[in-house]
Amino acid sequence: MSRLDIAGDARRVVAAVKAGGVAIIPMDVGYAGVGGCHDALMRFFHAKGRGAHKRNAMLGNLALHDELHLLDARGRDMVRCLVEDHDLPVAVVAGFKDQHPLLRALGEEALAASTDGGTLAMLLNAGNFLRAVTEEATAQGQPLFGSSANLTGTGTRFRAVDVQPEILAVAEIVVDYGLQKYSRYRRSSTMIDFRTMEVIRIGSCYEVIAEALKRHFDVELPPDPGLDALPSGHLREAQRVYS
Repeated sequence: MSRLDIAGDARRVVAAVKAGGVAIIPMDVGYAGVGGCHDALMRFFHAKGRGAHKRNAMLGNLALHDELHLLDARGRDMVRCLVEDHDLPVAVVAGFKDQHPLLRALGEEALAASTDGGTLAMLLNAGNFLRAVTEEATAQGQPLFGSSANLTGTGTRFRAVDVQPEILAVAEIVVDYGLQKYSRYRRSSTMIDFRTMEVIRIGSCYEVIAEALKRHFDVELPPDPGLDALPSGHLREAQRVYS
């Protein structure tokens, strides 16, 4: 028996991504497939069976959020309240600096496939491995983008052994840390556009995030219709169905 080698695994993941590969990695909000170039991200997209309208999210931290996102003081305060004060995972959507060297390193095609309407989604505070791999990648000038490691429409995987063979087949490296922290939610990260406070996806820790934003900023998020009614958590899907 041995402890996790978080730093070593982070280095191995970044090396694989820099070589053009796909990595399956653990995060508190479920396992994700990540890449750092157009070819790798497209291989992963095709393996997932994901629609072309879907976008990747960037793996990040507060330092990258500050550097890349375009957001007013109130929006930044809300993000820090969730991440620093309440230690919650959240995917932040906001405008972004498209000329930042880290985004330029991704390439035009991959950047277009990873942004939407002038916004960039960045996952923050989703566990020790995300923290380590983001720091390692940033130090090497390597952007990391990806999405949940599952076939589209089949739900977030919280154990590496539950990731489908089609997904594993395109990965150069799989980091298996067992069951992940927020498995009881059965959804990935909560995603919010902090320019407008639109909830794009209801996910892990949503009720805690909603309570914190109401308490500190008097922001009222919409209720969760429930896992049975909306398993993916995507409110835009719900709006299309209910309309």
